[in-house]
Parts: sequence; C-alpha cells; structure tokens
Amino acid sequence: MPEPSFENLTVLALESRRANEIAHLVANYGGQALVAPALRELPLDNAGEVETFLRELNGGGFDLLILLTGIGLRRLVEAARGPFTETEIASSLRRVRKLARGPKPTAELRRLGLEPELQIAEPNTWREILATLDAAYPQGLAGIRVAVQEHGTPAEELLEGLKRRGAEPRVLRLYCYALPEDTAPLRAALQALIADEIAVVLVTSSQQAAHLLQVAREAAVDEPVHAALRRAVIASIGPDTSRSLRELGLEPDLEASHPHMGFLVREAAAAAPGLWRKKNASARLRDENSR
Repeated sequence: MPEPSFENLTVLALESRRANEIAHLVANYGGQALVAPALRELPLDNAGEVETFLRELNGGGFDLLILLTGIGLRRLVEAARGPFTETEIASSLRRVRKLARGPKPTAELRRLGLEPELQIAEPNTWREILATLDAAYPQGLAGIRVAVQEHGTPAEELLEGLKRRGAEPRVLRLYCYALPEDTAPLRAALQALIADEIAVVLVTSSQQAAHLLQVAREAAVDEPVHAALRRAVIASIGPDTSRSLRELGLEPDLEASHPHMGFLVREAAAAAPGLWRKKNASARLRDENSR
C-alpha cells in the first residue's frame, strides 16, 4: 500500500497547544500546513472554589472522581500546591476511585504515581463514560459522592446522565475556552478559505470550529466562509466533534477511526485528496449546469 499523502494540498489546522506537532505531521504526509490557533485555555478566577474542592478531596469527601482532561488535572494539582504538597494531593487522589477519560488524564495520574481504577473505551465520549459507570455501578449512583473535573465547556450530557443515575455531581471547572489574543492568523485563514486556497480542514475540537465561525461573523464573511467550508474536505477527530460540526451547519467528510491526532492526520492524508477532487468536480459540474 502506498504511504498516505496530502499530495501537496494546503491543510488548515486550528490547533493551539499542539500546533507544532500537527504542522509536523501534516508536512510528514506531504501537506502544506497552515496553522491558525482557534482557542486558548483561560484559567478561571475561582481560587476559593478550587481550594474548597481540594479540602473536600483531601478529607475523603468523594467516592468517585471523573477526570475529563489532562490539563485540568494538571491545573488542579498546581492549585493544590498552595494549601497542600503534591505528595498530599497524590495521597488524596489515591483514596478516591478515579475514572479517566482517555490517555491524557491517565498520563497525568501516572506522573503522580497513580492509575485510574476505571478507564473508558474509545471514542472517549460521555456515552462511554456512562456505559462504564453502568457496568461498575449496576445499582446506580445514589449515595455515591461523585466529583467531575470538567473541560473548558460544561459537560451537560454527562451531568444529566449522572443525575438520572441518582448522583448529585460536584463539578469543578478550572478553565474556559476563549479566542486567541491574536486572531490575525484566524482572519488570514478565513480569507484563504474564501479564495479556495485551503483544501483540507482538520478539526480536533468542536470549540475550534465554533470560534472560526465566530470570527467569520465578526468580519461579516460568514456566508462565504460556510460556502468555502462546503467545498473543502473537513476531517473530524471524533463523534462528539462531528456532531458539533453538524450543529454548526458543517458536514464532516471523514472522522478519525480513533480519536487521536496521529490517526486523524494519517487518515485525512489517505482520503482527502480523492475527496477533494470529487467535491471540486461536483462543484464545477454545478457551475456548468447553472450557466
């Protein structure tokens, strides 16, 4: 089998923290990477809430801790270094049953010398979390003291599922998603999209696409951007991101078989050139028929 290749197509990536990594992957698969960071993780000003949460955790106040992100756990540990030592917070985490959503929070636990008692199957969505809990707690979650370390947006479906199972989840969110301080790369990417200079768009979180369209609205180019995105090949990292894209009026052309950046880029390189040629041929045919 030939090695997957973007065949020199321009590939837009909206990554922030892993911008260099995704650009390197795209280049390795023969693409011209255009990286326009679409979000930043903004710490919340809730030090008092975090300290209260940590004291509850240290006092054995929870039976189950659901960890949704690695960066969130890392920030929780960093916040704990005021009232507690890292050894004390590791000891507190050791006493609670931990569910890790995927490899990143698992890696952060291992950095502390810990392992999650519960891990979920791919694609690591709220559905797999609830299915894992149903297997671990067949009688439901009534009486189980559940804490949830959220990601940058409220985990509404997960929280509703926990409540339906009898839990009263204690939620801690340590950061939110905001636009980058410098949106010039995003605005330049919008113009490149409109000019049909971008063939492939890689989306690794739903918030990236939401921010791209927000900047398009603010620049009064949302309609041509939507049209350009329909002409490009949109590659989604997983089912939750695909669902959010559809809610934004964008249909993903492909979804990674595993929710990891490496799989996304490799599979996009394998499929995108053919998909792009097919979409452009259809667009040309529509133009000819409309004349």
